[in-house]
Amino acid sequence: MINYKQVPLELPSLVSSYNEWDPLEEVIVGRVEKAQIAMRDRSLFAVEYGDCGNLASTPTGPYPAEVISETQEQLETLVEMFEKSGVRVRRPEVYDHTKHFGSPDWRTDGQYNYCPRDLFVVAGETIIEAPMTLRARQYETNSFKPILREYMESGSKWIAAPKPLLLDEDYFTNSDRDLAISESDPIFDAANVLRIGRDVLYLVSDSGNRMGARWLQTVLGNEYCVHAIQGLYSGTHVDTTLTLVRPGLVVVNALRVTPQNLPRIFSKWDVIYLGEVHDIGYTNLPYASEWIGMNFMMLNPNTAVVDGTQSALIRELEAHGIDIVPMHLSHARTLGGGMHCVTLDVRRQGQLEDYCS
Repeated sequence: MINYKQVPLELPSLVSSYNEWDPLEEVIVGRVEKAQIAMRDRSLFAVEYGDCGNLASTPTGPYPAEVISETQEQLETLVEMFEKSGVRVRRPEVYDHTKHFGSPDWRTDGQYNYCPRDLFVVAGETIIEAPMTLRARQYETNSFKPILREYMESGSKWIAAPKPLLLDEDYFTNSDRDLAISESDPIFDAANVLRIGRDVLYLVSDSGNRMGARWLQTVLGNEYCVHAIQGLYSGTHVDTTLTLVRPGLVVVNALRVTPQNLPRIFSKWDVIYLGEVHDIGYTNLPYASEWIGMNFMMLNPNTAVVDGTQSALIRELEAHGIDIVPMHLSHARTLGGGMHCVTLDVRRQGQLEDYCS
């Protein structure tokens, strides 16, 4: 007979975060070592590289050495800033993304562990592994497992979404479809989600289907309301379209969001309609648009960690009383991840509240 260790019922969960702005206490920062573009397949082409025209034209292979080395240094600077601010920082393990893996229906290799925001939804004391849209990212959470185990041992809830089949027929590569992914399974990246206390915003897009929003609602239960929004941006993640600052203040991409299609959840909020960003450029082929420039994260309700080159965004935030911590990720467009993407706010002060009634 196996004797299982008795776990106390009441433990101080290391995971506790209900929104995007309460004072930060613990954060996961991604890594860029061994990052690559996965092998060519239908999922990568349909979701990320449709503009290449055909599958054979999509990029593949490791990123240039200078992209990796410069980004490593900049991530270390970001880590130092957090630690000097009294925030505990966790990092995933370095992982060999050239390893091949698959399902009974497909084979691929990996991408990176640069963007923890893409992988996990934190809702209170629960951390949820997203099902992910790309085949190459199905096992990306492996390098985070030691951290996840520690979180579970502390009393946090650790949930993994069901693995979608991701068959060839689940990806659409023509303009006749409104999304690049089917509704056969719950499919979404966690970066399709923004947390506003009891309200959870979910962008229906090429990296998040409607079934994914329904699944997330069943998991979160009646304490939360998942708002599936559509018609703002059909690309991938939400945080180049909407970024939350504090209760009652949101920044929106003015090229995608107008007063006419602004989600009703923000009807009583102040809105910064950002009309321009500084294009930091890219190496070879971009994985993100220039709007990665509005991808920032909040250290607390009055302090934003922002790319220091984004003068228009900084002016707007400062005009609303926000202090700026300027950081830089030179290759955010190349790698597809800005300040919000490369961080996951695991623990913040504060409780579950209603900000939108």
